[in-house]
Amino acid sequence: MARRAKPAARRGRPVAKAPKVGAGELQTLLDFVRYAVTRFAEAKLVFAHGTTDPVAEAAFLVSETLHLHPDQFEQFAHARVTAAEGRKILALIERRVSTRKPAAYLVNRIWMRGLPFYVDERTIVPRSFIGELLDSHFGDGEDATSLIGDPAEVESVLDLCTGSGCLAILAARHFPHATVDAVDISKDALAVAARNVADHGLDDRITLHRGDLFAPLGRKRYDLIISNPPYVDAEGMAGLPAECRAEPALAFDGGADGLDIVRRILAQAKAHLAPQGGLLCEIGRGRDNLEAAFPQLPLLWLDTEDSEGEVFWIAASDL
Repeated sequence: MARRAKPAARRGRPVAKAPKVGAGELQTLLDFVRYAVTRFAEAKLVFAHGTTDPVAEAAFLVSETLHLHPDQFEQFAHARVTAAEGRKILALIERRVSTRKPAAYLVNRIWMRGLPFYVDERTIVPRSFIGELLDSHFGDGEDATSLIGDPAEVESVLDLCTGSGCLAILAARHFPHATVDAVDISKDALAVAARNVADHGLDDRITLHRGDLFAPLGRKRYDLIISNPPYVDAEGMAGLPAECRAEPALAFDGGADGLDIVRRILAQAKAHLAPQGGLLCEIGRGRDNLEAAFPQLPLLWLDTEDSEGEVFWIAASDL
């Protein structure tokens, strides 16, 4: 599962007809990025699927078309694009505008924490903050902050609502001696997760389970549970932008107040945590609702570079 976009207007936006681009008018990677930004602005696209603004998304699409790692864009920004490459870039830009599908679906790729992952319409586009928090709050360096001790001593991790499997993979890489169980109720999402697990060579450490939250796990306990569950409330579901409506609704819908799944996780997590373990859970903008529903819980809210109060930590002993 992954970060959800903010609600936005849904329908009735006319899309400007694509202007004709003459031969040689756009030459460099930056030229195509500038053109894409203009087209995206005209179409009033929404950005919340791995890129947060039109410039970043344009650079992402150009780089993917040219088979460049995101870190290579600056190096080649002023390089000229061939005519054939230019046609492919322009076609991709127009597909983004005309379909309003997330860019990740158009290229079947998303990047998280510097790693590539396959994605398609069978699963939500991952954009969780939890990957960043694993690095910032579960470190092993002398100056690192760690909520769970030495990452090398973590032996078991559970990823609930795994979706495309990205967080399970990031957790397996971050905790080198841990086995990871990843659960999702969607057969389609798990097919995408299986592909990503295989692509990253982690079949021996990550086990995928189909089922409803803890149901397929028996009485197993974990040092760490992570989850990015469905948490969009009814109002948010009604106002999802077109980009988000291209994703599986199951991955968004958190019930009337957005907390249906979160409540169940909190109710059952203690029975599946080791005594010194804890739960790391992302809930978007549901902090006020959650604190009102569970005033007795000492939730620790963790911020990232781009978020504030969207992910909480709670130790097993406090559940």
